[in-house]
Amino acid sequence: MNVNGTRYRTIWLAEDGRSVDIIDQTRFPHAFETVRMRSLEDAAHAIRVMQVRGAPLIGATAAYGVALAMAKDSSDNALHTACSSLLETRPTAVNLQWALDLARRALVQVHPDSREQAAYDLAARICDEDVAMNMAIGTHGLEIIAQIAKTKAPGEPVNILTHCNAGWLATVDWGTATAPIYMAHNGGIPVHVWVDETRPRNQGAFLTAWELGHHGVPHTVIADNAGGHLMQHGEVDLVLVGTDRTTATGDVCNKIGTYLKALAAKDCGVPFYVALPSPTIDFSLSDGLRQIPIEERSGTEVSHITGRTRAGTIETVEIVADGSDVANPAFDVTPARLVTGLITEKGLVAANRQAIAAAFPDRVRGAA
Repeated sequence: MNVNGTRYRTIWLAEDGRSVDIIDQTRFPHAFETVRMRSLEDAAHAIRVMQVRGAPLIGATAAYGVALAMAKDSSDNALHTACSSLLETRPTAVNLQWALDLARRALVQVHPDSREQAAYDLAARICDEDVAMNMAIGTHGLEIIAQIAKTKAPGEPVNILTHCNAGWLATVDWGTATAPIYMAHNGGIPVHVWVDETRPRNQGAFLTAWELGHHGVPHTVIADNAGGHLMQHGEVDLVLVGTDRTTATGDVCNKIGTYLKALAAKDCGVPFYVALPSPTIDFSLSDGLRQIPIEERSGTEVSHITGRTRAGTIETVEIVADGSDVANPAFDVTPARLVTGLITEKGLVAANRQAIAAAFPDRVRGAA
């Protein structure tokens, strides 16, 4: 996507042909900075502290982390160590495990003398395929937005509510939930996005609003708890979110608070769609509520907040009463019964085992 007139992906090979550059997402929304990863440890750190985040981008970063490890030591032991250490960085996003399993299976068959280049080639291919999948998701999601637009008065926007950041900053490019929005906007369909702030890390206010603004998409940042109110008053035409892991039965794990949006959407008759590339589907799981591991992050993400003061400095302040315990589950699970449909690179898929298996038979066989 474009940033100040320059086209960027979120991750790319540096000029030296071996280091890897990323956009440091911990610096948003007040600064746009890039970071150079030169080692496996750099890649693991970037994932762990959320310099990169979003399931597809985590997977792509992990693939490049393996390549960086192979550039230093291409032995079987180093390959195993790299995959194991990267897998431990974050537990919920299944794309991480998918990318590492793919790298392990592919590279173990390559002679160590050729393994470094093979690892870089694989990482590049994962990135390119992610972009292609997101563009396909955008095309299929665009059809939904276009149909809603036909019911509107001339010039009246389609109002879309999203939660967290499933934009191009969460992928290699285009995004999942935002790809249809960008394509609708580019195609002249009036759209307006209600952007949940998405506490506690504020990915909506910090990231989604930033990228929508740079692309010129009309949007309004709202408090997380405002979505239900807007739906009750007919100000939301559809809810469109991403996911970090979706089960073979259509249960959807996404940023904490997504479940509440789905409940409100169901009560108000608002369609609730989830945009995802197929690597985000975990065909080994059937019950999202019981089987998906939910990452518990540091309580300081809830008790403290970072922002820009009127003087222009960036400061972190405490906002919770002294002595209070703080819990911070990072994700929740929305049952398939609340999901109107899954927007994938293969098209719109019903959130049930039969439809998902029919859309991705090769993935089902691979998980058997």
